[in-house]
Amino acid sequence: MSARSKARKRALDVLYEADVRGTEPGVVLEATRLRRLEEGQASMNAYVVDVVEGVTRHREQIDELLSSYSMGWTLERMPAVDRAILRIGTYELMWADEIPDAVAISEAVALATDLSTDESPSFVNGLLGRLMEVKPRLAPEADPAAS
Repeated sequence: MSARSKARKRALDVLYEADVRGTEPGVVLEATRLRRLEEGQASMNAYVVDVVEGVTRHREQIDELLSSYSMGWTLERMPAVDRAILRIGTYELMWADEIPDAVAISEAVALATDLSTDESPSFVNGLLGRLMEVKPRLAPEADPAAS
C-alpha cells in the first residue's frame, strides 16, 4: 500500500470519527496527532492533514455536490463511512490538482471495497464518475485557486 493510500485511510478514520461524534475534524486530527506522539509513533503523513483540512475547507461545496448528484440518496441516508470516502474522493477530484481523477476514484473505490458494504464500491464509483464527467462545467464553482 502506498504512502498516499495509507494517508487517505488515516484521513478517512479522522473524518469518520468526527462525523460519528458530531465534532470538528480538526479536533479529531489534533487528538490523533497527540495520541501518536504520546505512543511514540511516527509523525502523521502530511497528506493526512492536507486531505482533512481540504475536506473541511470545502465541506459545504462537497456536500452540495454529493447531494445534487447522488440519485435517490441523501447524505444522511448514506453510511457514515461512505460519506467520508465520498468527501475525500470529491475533494481530490475537485481541488487536489496533483491527484489524477482516475486515481482519486480508484482509491475511493478501494476504500469502499475494504471498509464498507458490498454495494458501496459501485455506488462510490458511479457517483464520483458522474462528478468527474461534470467537473469541466463545475470548475469555476469549484475554484481550485481557493484550495
